[in-house]
Amino acid sequence: MTTDARPQAQTLAQLERQVQAELDLLAYPGRDWVRPVAHPSGAHVHDVLIVGGGQAGLAAAFALRREGVADVQVIDARPAGQEGVWEDFARMSHLRTPKRTIGIESGVPSLSAPAFYRACYGEAAWAAIDRIERPRWMAFLRWFRRMTGVPVRNDTACVGLEPEPGGDLLRVRVRATNTAAAPEEALLARHVVLATGYDGAGAWRIPAHIADAVAPHQVSHSNGPVDFAALKGRRVGVLGHGASAFDNACVLLAHGAASVDLCFRREKLPTVNPHRIVEFSGFLRHFAELDDATRWQVNRFFEVHDQPPTQNGFDLAHSFANFRMHAGSPWTRVRQVGDEIHVRTPHADFVFDHLLCATGSVVDYDARDELRALGASVQRWRHRYTPPEAERSDAMGEYPYLGAGFEYQPLDPARDAWVGRVHAFNFSSTVSMGPHTTSSSGHKYAVSRLVGGITRALMREQQDALLPTLHGYREAELVSPRLSGVEVPEAL
Repeated sequence: MTTDARPQAQTLAQLERQVQAELDLLAYPGRDWVRPVAHPSGAHVHDVLIVGGGQAGLAAAFALRREGVADVQVIDARPAGQEGVWEDFARMSHLRTPKRTIGIESGVPSLSAPAFYRACYGEAAWAAIDRIERPRWMAFLRWFRRMTGVPVRNDTACVGLEPEPGGDLLRVRVRATNTAAAPEEALLARHVVLATGYDGAGAWRIPAHIADAVAPHQVSHSNGPVDFAALKGRRVGVLGHGASAFDNACVLLAHGAASVDLCFRREKLPTVNPHRIVEFSGFLRHFAELDDATRWQVNRFFEVHDQPPTQNGFDLAHSFANFRMHAGSPWTRVRQVGDEIHVRTPHADFVFDHLLCATGSVVDYDARDELRALGASVQRWRHRYTPPEAERSDAMGEYPYLGAGFEYQPLDPARDAWVGRVHAFNFSSTVSMGPHTTSSSGHKYAVSRLVGGITRALMREQQDALLPTLHGYREAELVSPRLSGVEVPEAL
């Protein structure tokens, strides 16, 4: 199926005119209001700097600018048009979320993904799908960036984050990714949003008993680079039961792998997706306001009762004669024997040429440059809530305990108040803000919560200027010769 929008160019042009008309119609109050702050060095200070130019970063930047926060800068380590996961390690054919999911457009209907899809590919194509194809979702994000004019500085990686002396500003250290030995540069901001995706809490991780036993070139993570062409004719073992495991298995098989054995520890593959039942406005909007015990229990439920792979990924994998699925089969022993990898499970032994681990991510503040300075200074869930023993989860306890606007909370407010200027708009927010919070199914409510937290903080910081501004305002709204000689009353 083509991802080319040109056959519907006239319809798309009509939609783009409608976008502009709706933006003009909804522009009120349409006024930039944040007072700039000065740095002693004369360096520019951004109101908000967003790390990550994928869907979450674009949604946040657009919404902030619509709320009158003009100086918003987005940085992304990838080249323009390649931000996010959709042309990287996302290897599914279609998105998991239903096609009518909205939110990134901040209430502007013509900027929504459904409107773009219909304009580009036609009503018949829209009616034929229940999920948007992954390449077409990326095409939408590129179009969204162009239509909104969100400023993204590509090929720019964040290599450090710390407070400026005084704690009222943040220093974001960056380096160009498209130039060898590029010098480090510092950007200053009042607030920083970490829109860094699923692994924004730390890193993708291969279990240690596997990584330590196998030659590095013979084991891959599903969310990292994989040379699929080089695995043609090879026996590949896949560990994991989720969508990523099946998606990667399908790509391996399509590239000619000799065999793919997909193993997972659960005795049965999940068939029910519990995420669907909580996709209602009360949950999505107000989860962050629930008590700690309820939020913990909901997240613990999703940790235990995981969602199944997608139907199309499952069916496609099983359409290959050289694919096999093994339930109740954790890899209890992994050994390298020459060029072969010997894997033992409770039910069978396997010999593979390559391993692929769809084993998710871990919370690790030292694994990411932008988190390193935060690790010792922020509250985590284990600092705020002790669950009953039956509900204990060491992994969940490491997630940050966030404030109402996704801001980190300091362990020591007197020393580390600066962390409240950093907002975790990534998967690390899931325990505090909900399992859908920064996915496309949660943007409708999560973006407004993030923006509200930032604009509230900015307004409080300049409240001392409010009364002097009122007292000094002298622009006449009523003009008439009958009023000549009438004095404007002095402020009370």
